[in-house]
Amino acid sequence: MPKNKGKGGKNRKRGKNENEEEKRELIYKEDGQEYGQVMRMLGNGRLECQCIDGKKRMCHIRGKMRKKVWVGQGDIVLVGLRDYQDEKADVILKYTADEARVLKQYGELPEHLRINDTDVVLEGEDNENAEFFDFDGKTQL
Repeated sequence: MPKNKGKGGKNRKRGKNENEEEKRELIYKEDGQEYGQVMRMLGNGRLECQCIDGKKRMCHIRGKMRKKVWVGQGDIVLVGLRDYQDEKADVILKYTADEARVLKQYGELPEHLRINDTDVVLEGEDNENAEFFDFDGKTQL
């Protein structure tokens, strides 16, 4: 019997050209769409997103993006708003860090928005002394 030499069959050897990253056209928001930043991943293709209009929405990653485009915490996304549910939306597109910087330069995204930062500060959360614990009034590192 022949010896297994690798990590899969001929389809894996064909593979994708990962070194050739193609430039895509920058897509701006339209009516019924909004920019947002991923606050946290909830699993099962869902996430919590802080939209630019100031609302937190539960978002669903569309089927075309699932298992092809990996969305993580802190990413800038384009969400499609629902007419019948204001608290829910659908993720249409994930912007790369470079695309998000360009959107910020053009004034589409607010200046205070942090791009390429995985430490997303939630509203009402005080991260000033996050590394200290308080045990019975004693402060320890």
